[in-house]
Amino acid sequence: MVALTAGISVATGVVFSPAGRRRGRGHAAFRCSSSSAGERQALFSRIAPVYDHLNDVLSLGQHRTWKRICVSWSRAKMGDRVLDLCCGSGDLAFLLSQKVGLDGEVMAVDFSSQQLQTAAGRQEQRWKLCYKNIKWIEGDALDLPFTDCYFDAVTVGYGLRNVVDKSKAMQEIYRVLKPGSRASILDFNKSSSLFTASLQSWAIDNVVVPLASGYGLTEEYKYLKSSISQYLTGEELEKLAKEAGFCAAKHYELGGGLMGNLVATR
Repeated sequence: MVALTAGISVATGVVFSPAGRRRGRGHAAFRCSSSSAGERQALFSRIAPVYDHLNDVLSLGQHRTWKRICVSWSRAKMGDRVLDLCCGSGDLAFLLSQKVGLDGEVMAVDFSSQQLQTAAGRQEQRWKLCYKNIKWIEGDALDLPFTDCYFDAVTVGYGLRNVVDKSKAMQEIYRVLKPGSRASILDFNKSSSLFTASLQSWAIDNVVVPLASGYGLTEEYKYLKSSISQYLTGEELEKLAKEAGFCAAKHYELGGGLMGNLVATR
C-alpha cells in the first residue's frame, strides 16, 4: 500500500519560468476552491514530515516500481519540458529529471507548501546535476499557470483522486499538453472486483491505519479509505479523459489491482 499524496488547488505560484506564465493570472494570493480543499491541504501538510518513510513501509518499497512505470508511460525523453502535477515530496519529479536531462525542464506543482519544502530538501540531500532542471511551484491544479500546449509530457502521482474537480483538472492537463503527447496518472485503483476491493479495505483498516497511528496520524490515514471509495473506476477515468478531449485513454491495473495507471494521449 502506498500513502496519500497531495493534490488539490491553491493559486500561489512561486517559482516558475515567465515563459510559462498565463496572462491575467494572480499568483500572489492564496485561494482554496472549497473548505474541503482547505482541510485536505492541512492534512497533507501534517503528513509531509513522515510521508516518504510511511510510503516505503506501507508498500514494502513497491511504490517506487509503480512510479517508475508511471514515468516510463509518459514517454518523457531527453530535452523535453514536462510537468509533474500534485508532485508531493517529489518522487516522480526526480525520475522525470533524469529522463529529460539538463537540456530539459521539470515543473513540479503542488498545493502544499510543506510538501514542496520537503521536496526541495530532498533535492539538496540527494543532489544530482540533472536535478537543476526542477522548479518547485506552489500552484492550482484547476488553474495551471502555463500557456496552452506547453509540455511534452504530464505525470500525476496519487493526486487526481484528491482534486476537488477532477473534470476541470483533466481539462487543464489536456490544455497544457502538446498534441500527440501523453499524460500518465498513477493512483489507487477503485476496483470493480469485490475481492480486490475487500482486500484493499482490509489492508487500510488493519495495516495502514494502525501503522500510521504510531506516528500520531490515525485520522489522517483514515481519510484514505473514503477518498478511494469516492474516486473513479478505470473505465470512468478513461471516459473522463476522452470527455476532456484526449484522443485515446487506457487504464492499466498494477499491484494485483490495488493500484492503477491511466495513460491518456492528446
